Amino acid sequence: MAAPNEITVPQLLRLIGTPDCPVLVDISIDADFADDPFLIPGAFRHPHTDYDRLVARLAGRRCIVICQQGLKLSQGLVARLRNDGHLAEYLQGGNHGWRGNPDAPRIPATAIPASAQGATLWVTRHRPKIDRIACPWLIRRFVDPSARFLFVSPDQVQGVAERYGATPFDVENVFWSHRDDKCTFDTMLDEFGLRTEALDRLSVVVRAADTDRHQIAPQAAGLLAISVGLSRQYRDDHDQLAAGIVLYDALYRWARDGQSEGHDWPADRRP
Repeated sequence: MAAPNEITVPQLLRLIGTPDCPVLVDISIDADFADDPFLIPGAFRHPHTDYDRLVARLAGRRCIVICQQGLKLSQGLVARLRNDGHLAEYLQGGNHGWRGNPDAPRIPATAIPASAQGATLWVTRHRPKIDRIACPWLIRRFVDPSARFLFVSPDQVQGVAERYGATPFDVENVFWSHRDDKCTFDTMLDEFGLRTEALDRLSVVVRAADTDRHQIAPQAAGLLAISVGLSRQYRDDHDQLAAGIVLYDALYRWARDGQSEGHDWPADRRP
């Protein structure tokens, strides 16, 4: 049972990847992080001594504070935050507790591109469909909730990346792109260490829709149809991305715990 102001690893696992996930703040000291340079998906590092800047960054949102073992460092900061009226909890067992759970993914810190002004910056081709919506969804839900995305002409992606320090993705001849018969979404799952059962299931659907191999996932045709429809419905790429994020939130919940559910008529029909 969790203590007051505490959240367990299984409880946090249910929140990560969903729009209801709180802000995750890793306050491990530098020496501890250097010994184990991995992050819980969606977490960012912040020094426990920089209280005012953390409060500003939280902007009133619920947060979960993470240190190495869930003891004095995180409990003390949570106590201070709650004293000042902020909704905060600490992770039971901290990073040690998280890495002890075989179902809990951890992201290598070195895999995350450097941030600028508190967020990573990515660039890809405009008029996004499938991979170029699925990848931003994955980044915002599991890697960097504040990530920013630039959509530009295909022939300008590399130039924009160089001029603005952005990370190019889902274009040819870049690191974050298709590899063999896999799509960019697969590449991100591999590089970020996010090969969970639910994300693996979702990746097959994304891959099938993005590479026109609908035979490997029956849901792919529907994903393609909805993706094309969204691209026709929205003129602005960021409006389309916002709508697509909702679509992938729903697909993730299907992949995580809804794929066994079917539908038939009449409603009370039995096998």
